Amino acid sequence: LSALSRLLRELASGPFREVLHGLDAVLRSGWRSLLLVGGGLLAGWWLYVPAHELLHALGCWAAGGEVSRLEIDPIYGARWIAVVFPFVTPGGEYAGRLAGFDTRGSDWIYFATDLAPFALALWPGFWWLRRAARAGQAVAYGAALPAAFAPLLSLTGDAYEMGSLVVVRLPLWLGQRGLIGDDLVAKVAAVAQLPDLPPLIGASLGAGVAVGALLGLSWALSWMFLARRLAGWLGEPPLAERPPGAIAASGSG
Repeated sequence: LSALSRLLRELASGPFREVLHGLDAVLRSGWRSLLLVGGGLLAGWWLYVPAHELLHALGCWAAGGEVSRLEIDPIYGARWIAVVFPFVTPGGEYAGRLAGFDTRGSDWIYFATDLAPFALALWPGFWWLRRAARAGQAVAYGAALPAAFAPLLSLTGDAYEMGSLVVVRLPLWLGQRGLIGDDLVAKVAAVAQLPDLPPLIGASLGAGVAVGALLGLSWALSWMFLARRLAGWLGEPPLAERPPGAIAASGSG
């Protein structure tokens, strides 16, 4: 039990401890360093969003599906990207969304489509985050955060969608395709607004959404755990808190 509790604690809190240790390593010039981290975060997000969406398309193709429409907000350079990739359309309801794709009826293709962008969490992800922190590179550290923490950022989107793809294969919700979606908030609202449902059916659908969200959370934490382990195997061990003497020494400089 103690080993299991340690594993669960590491899954839930390990990534956030690394963020704090990383900030401790790069915030060497007070507010200036914090601004550099923020600037890197904005730049990293601006690059990550279109890369994430293009990897959705690549994942669909690689798994055997087809892509017809990928929406990306113009603020992320969608008009330039569309010159290279004609299926890209500037605009849409979200920062980015694969709005037109054909999985040929295969949930495995669907799952691969959802999963593909999170290869960036495996690498460079935490490997980049740790490397930038050890080098004291505030901008690079901030830029690495979106890729490293993408699984958690996707809890109401791709993570839920992957969880829902599993849910509809479970006996209680077998064939309930209405549970599948890439917007957890919209899915909760849709289930709540279904008219004239018998109480047991309504509760079952609500439970299906909850299980999908829980599976998505479990996947996100496990994927980040794997990403952190992979970073260690590639030569970047976990960031550790500096001893008090080292903190004092860095502050005195």
